Amino acid sequence: MRKTDGIPGWISELSSSWLVGAGTVLTLLQFIFACIARSGSNPAWEWAGWICLWSAGIFGILPIISFRKHGRVHKGKSYIHTTRLVKNGLYALVRHPQNGTAWILINFGLMLIVRHWSSFVTGGLSILLAYLDTYKADERCIEKFGNAYRDYLAKVPRVNFLYGILLRLKKRMDDGEK
Repeated sequence: MRKTDGIPGWISELSSSWLVGAGTVLTLLQFIFACIARSGSNPAWEWAGWICLWSAGIFGILPIISFRKHGRVHKGKSYIHTTRLVKNGLYALVRHPQNGTAWILINFGLMLIVRHWSSFVTGGLSILLAYLDTYKADERCIEKFGNAYRDYLAKVPRVNFLYGILLRLKKRMDDGEK
């Protein structure tokens, strides 16, 4: 099993299209289960689930704005076609806010709302596939941005925005002491 830039070799062999496609099907199944297989009503769990879903919306939309504003996207191109590494905004907290953090929050939110074994199985598998795809995204970004992305990779968490916030706060505190 080969390993490059901290990415296990077996992940490198997976198709990103397959990971995203299978994850999408699993998440769609979760939406279906949300309609037919809910396990009772519990407002606290449902509120937590809705907070996750709304947060996923933020992590899904703000990167579009950041890429357009800071990524030097050529006119007429999709926002994903950046020519500059974006490291500010949400990208200062997590490397993969859309296909990582948002995807995980959607699945986790649905799991909290539905609270049925079928949702936990499909959501858990979808989260796993989304997380594995972030390794593939890191590979593509290393190819595109080289050492600048390797440095960024060492400083910013993959999808854990809470840890990213803590790192930013620690950095600000450390900078304030200097």
